[in-house]
Order: sequence, then C-alpha cells, then structure tokens
Amino acid sequence: MPVIEKQEPEIPYLSRIQVLVAMGVTAILLWAVAKLWLHIGGIPLMSWRWSPQDFSLGLGLGLCITGFSSLIYQYWSSYRRSANYYLEVILKPLVLPDLIWLGLLPGLSEELLFRGIMLPGLGMSHLAVILSSLCFGILHLSNSQQWSYVIWATIIGLLLGYSAILSGNLLVPTVAHIFTNLLSSYLWKFKQL
Repeated sequence: MPVIEKQEPEIPYLSRIQVLVAMGVTAILLWAVAKLWLHIGGIPLMSWRWSPQDFSLGLGLGLCITGFSSLIYQYWSSYRRSANYYLEVILKPLVLPDLIWLGLLPGLSEELLFRGIMLPGLGMSHLAVILSSLCFGILHLSNSQQWSYVIWATIIGLLLGYSAILSGNLLVPTVAHIFTNLLSSYLWKFKQL
C-alpha cells in the first residue's frame, strides 16, 4: 500500500459551490474558444455519430485509462502527490450527485475543443495529436508543482486523440473521457466513506 503523500494547495480550498461554478465557467470558456475557432478558422467539426460499437469502445478505453491511472498512482510518487492535490481541492467538497457534472462538463467541452476542433484544425496528423495533447496537458496545470499531472494528462490526451483519429468518431474519446472522470471520482469518493 503506497504512503499517501499530501501537498498543500497554493490556492485555498474551495467550497462545493466554487468548484461547481469553476467547472461550469471553464466548460463555457472552452466551448466559446471552440465556437470561435470554428467560426474564424472555417474548419469542420470532427464527425460525431451514434454507434453502439464506438460507444462500447469509448467505455473500454475509459476503463483502461482508469486502470492505467490507478497503476501509476501506486508506483509514481510525484503523480500520486499531484493526484492527491487534485482530489483534495476538486473532489473533496463535492457530493456524489455533483460527480455527474464532473464527468459531463469537462468530458464534453474538452473533447469538443481538443479532439473535435483542434485535431481537424491542425490537420488530423500525428503532429496534430501531439500538439492537441500538449495543450490538453497544460490545461491540467493547476500549480507549479503539478508537472507530473500535466505529463499524465498529456499521455491521456494522446490516447484520446488517437482514438478519435482511428475511429473517425468524436463519440469514442468523449465517452472515454466522461466515463474515466465518473468512474475514478466515484471510486475515490467511495474510498472516503
């Protein structure tokens, strides 16, 4: 069992309402950037269509990401400190029904921008996946000691980006992102009970 290492936040702890408002404002800002890029850039939005097979693929990818995250949490102390920081600041004040918003808001808005618009805007290439994943990782930088969390988010961005390109369907990374957020946050909350 790994030793729980705690990192004190650079920002004060947030209340439940502050966390929910911050998630909502962030989702709106990402949506606005995505809409602006679509309007100014004249690029097409990546295809989003319902497919039971792609939905299942997204669920499977989300399960793999959650398992991968659990493994690196056990063996990479820097990531464990970063994850604990995030969990304390963001998840601790939320109640179980709030976790639905934690799954949906980032999952929808981040996938719209980083995979739905940025990938086609940058050419749907390996370079596009790398650049969009780096931007996705940097979005997860919440303080100067969170670089391992940024590295982790960048790697997850690569997985989500390639799942979008290989499937040709934005549904896959969106379902994976939402499911990962929901599953990992519910598991953490239940461990706290």
